Amino acid sequence: MHPSVVRLTALVPPAASVPRGPDWGRVESALGARLPEDYKQIVEAYGGGVFDETIWLLEPDCADEDYDLVAQQKERDEVFAELWGVGEPKPAELEADGARVIPWAAIEGSGHYLYWLVRPGQQPEEWTVMLNEGRGPEWERHPLGCAEFLVGVLAGEVESRYFPDFPVEPHQFDSNDDIL
Repeated sequence: MHPSVVRLTALVPPAASVPRGPDWGRVESALGARLPEDYKQIVEAYGGGVFDETIWLLEPDCADEDYDLVAQQKERDEVFAELWGVGEPKPAELEADGARVIPWAAIEGSGHYLYWLVRPGQQPEEWTVMLNEGRGPEWERHPLGCAEFLVGVLAGEVESRYFPDFPVEPHQFDSNDDIL
């Protein structure tokens, strides 16, 4: 298991029973990309849901499209195409041919999304995190994978103006199965 996922499960223990994982081959085909192993391990440990009532882990096959990984990828692509088409600044990292972002989490009540920065020639384990403020053109960049970023935010080790109230104690995870 990825070291950051081990740390995450120690910090926020998952429920004893977790829904069966998705068909990763089908999900990756729909996204047009292989996903990082740390993300798959988080989904397999927790399912979809929300960490500390703030960070919603997008989950493949979620019944609610707002929290479904594939549905949000399609929606975010459409939103960015429209915004960038009318002149909102595009992050420099996305100017290269084939570069794109894939959302993996949403921030409760804010419109912010956490993305992987996907660049041609990079393996999924090399993808880093970008955060878009959702209601404006500002982006944060973090040279971390999703599990390392998530653990860092929850533990108060990642500096971000979008998570000023972390860490929160005690930590909790609420499953989509329990709240949606």
